[in-house]
Amino acid sequence: MKLAITGKGGVGKTTTASLLARAYAAKGKRVIAIDANPDANLATALGISPEDAQNITPIAELQELIEERTGAKRGSLGGFFKVNPKVDDIPEKFSIHNDGIQLLVMGTVKKGGSGCLCPEGALLKSLLSHLVLSRSEVVILDMDAGVENLGRGTAKGVDAFIIVVEPGQRSFQTARAIRKLTRDLGIAKCYIIGSKTKDDADRQFIKQNLPDFEVLGFINYHAEVAEADRLGKSVFEVAPQAVADVTKIIEQLEQLAERG
Repeated sequence: MKLAITGKGGVGKTTTASLLARAYAAKGKRVIAIDANPDANLATALGISPEDAQNITPIAELQELIEERTGAKRGSLGGFFKVNPKVDDIPEKFSIHNDGIQLLVMGTVKKGGSGCLCPEGALLKSLLSHLVLSRSEVVILDMDAGVENLGRGTAKGVDAFIIVVEPGQRSFQTARAIRKLTRDLGIAKCYIIGSKTKDDADRQFIKQNLPDFEVLGFINYHAEVAEADRLGKSVFEVAPQAVADVTKIIEQLEQLAERG
């Protein structure tokens, strides 16, 4: 199962990604969690201490690795470098292990303009392609709303794009924009998870405003989720009701997978 979690900033993408990763690991699955979000904090959400999380160096900032694999200096523009560098050993060498999950923090490419091909960008794209297309683990990808950064071939290897929304028009607008991007990439499986819903009125509000989306389920508002953030702990460990919510979502995903 390869899942890309996306949506408007602040809706609960990282909480959702961490819960899915921990829940799959609890089922005995091997899991790779990928933090591809510019505001990277999946490590803490998974239960890695804030102190250890601060010491994680994103792949995009590993200058020696980038130079070794691409043949060009990080941040350089123009010139020649390998656009398909060797990446198959990176998950084992540079991931952090926690509760049965391998975590990779991708980092961001700091560039002056969109569409700029640079050594670090080539490395990240090749690594994402390898993780999605060649690995047998469950892969959970926590990313921003720019799903086109995956590339067409990699995106087609994702089993489901999951858009996290909260009960609000701005997150609905982002969801519609993301689905347009996924359709442009030729992706059909695009689903909704409702986040921070407090009652049935909130849940119906999401369904009514996104009637042409399939809703996988809801991770409802639970005070323990905010408490986990304050304590720097994993939501999975302190919010059993949220775990129950995500367990139902995984069951729905498995049913969809069986139907093809």
